[in-house]
Amino acid sequence: MSLIKSISGIRGTIGGKVNDNLTPLDVVKFASAFGTWLQNNKNRKDLTLVIGRDARISGQMVSSLVTATLQGLGINVIDLGLSTTPTVEIMVPELKADGGIILTASHNPKQWNALKLLNDKGEFISGENGAEVLILAESENFNYAEVDNLGKYETRDDAFDIHIQQILDLPMVDAEAIKSKKFKVVLDAVNSTGGIAIPMLLDKLGCETVKLYCEPTGHFPHNPEPLKEHLGDICELVKKEGADFGVVVDPDVDRLALIDEKGEMFGEEYTLVAVADYLLKNKNGVAISNLSSSRALRDVAQTHNSEYFASAVGEVNVVTLMKEKNAVIGGEGNGGIIYPDLHYGRDSLVGVALFLTHLAKENKTVSELRAGYPSYFMGKKKIELTPEIDVDTLLTKMEKEYQNEEVSTVDGVKIDFENNWVHLRKSNTEPIIRIYTEAKSQEEADKLGDEMIAKINSLI
Repeated sequence: MSLIKSISGIRGTIGGKVNDNLTPLDVVKFASAFGTWLQNNKNRKDLTLVIGRDARISGQMVSSLVTATLQGLGINVIDLGLSTTPTVEIMVPELKADGGIILTASHNPKQWNALKLLNDKGEFISGENGAEVLILAESENFNYAEVDNLGKYETRDDAFDIHIQQILDLPMVDAEAIKSKKFKVVLDAVNSTGGIAIPMLLDKLGCETVKLYCEPTGHFPHNPEPLKEHLGDICELVKKEGADFGVVVDPDVDRLALIDEKGEMFGEEYTLVAVADYLLKNKNGVAISNLSSSRALRDVAQTHNSEYFASAVGEVNVVTLMKEKNAVIGGEGNGGIIYPDLHYGRDSLVGVALFLTHLAKENKTVSELRAGYPSYFMGKKKIELTPEIDVDTLLTKMEKEYQNEEVSTVDGVKIDFENNWVHLRKSNTEPIIRIYTEAKSQEEADKLGDEMIAKINSLI
């Protein structure tokens, strides 16, 4: 199963058979469905959509198919070309467009691509809207434009400049404080578009950038998910260069991981913790993350007399709860920073700018900053799904097994023990069950994950 339809968009591997993988026919069908859904929703045909893509190898092909399909529906296309997910999100309202499509499979390996669908606010469409798009795709009830009414096509090359200027204009980003520190930063952009955008931002903030894998070729030099086991090269280079820290982004630049000056992982979970610490220190409020994120955010919020709430996993769910609670900061423990004063989307660029401001004002090294936060360790494991595994029945059994503990079924099953927790859920983006654990030591977190895998296997 390599074609996955979810609130995270339409995602699949390139090549293979129609309906099994993300083939050209599937791309055209889903682009047609989204364009038609928007036309029906807006009750007019002459819409404008913004599109942009990461640097993966299939990007140009997929972009051409999407562009031509939208034009065929009579929809105008503004193409940002090589871009980032947060940049496209910002440009949709900036250009007063009716929606957008980001062509990226985020952290998935190079054989994957995806269509991520945005509304006119530049935010991901809701699960309910996504379901309507999928029904349209299955029905293939499309009505294409006649020759005189085809959509127009234009390109823009100023999107990064606009995005970065909006970040520099934020009151909580102190460019002068950052410039005074003359930070040296190593960047691993996994040969995608972060290699263009992040150096532009760092340059504006007076930082020296050492580039590693910053050529936007789409040939990922390592697994593009920014996890410790994939980041040996940058950890070594930070030490060798005597840099202040390292920055790692995924192919579409919505996840941000940091490396301290000793070449050690800051911890993907702690990107959000550090940014929240800075913001809540200056303004009491609410912090939001999802059920699979670290307890450290809750702890830091409490030290600033602020509240913390957890949503179901998925950016759409985090954003919904952030709006409901009027949150100051939110995001996901995978390094996704959502700063609503800029926009409601995960954004590594604003994450870098806020982190740099915090670092400059604290006058500490990155490792000293990290040492000041509650220490939790997270385990992330998974079980590959086979067709005979009924995930819902399995999760119900797990819920019953641990009914005497504090259990949440908002999203899969989360079991809160006194000193640790485990969260079991079916992935939105891959055919797997994700098993997240957190404890006071890495050994304990990994052991809890192994125990859960053993328990699940005994129940299958």
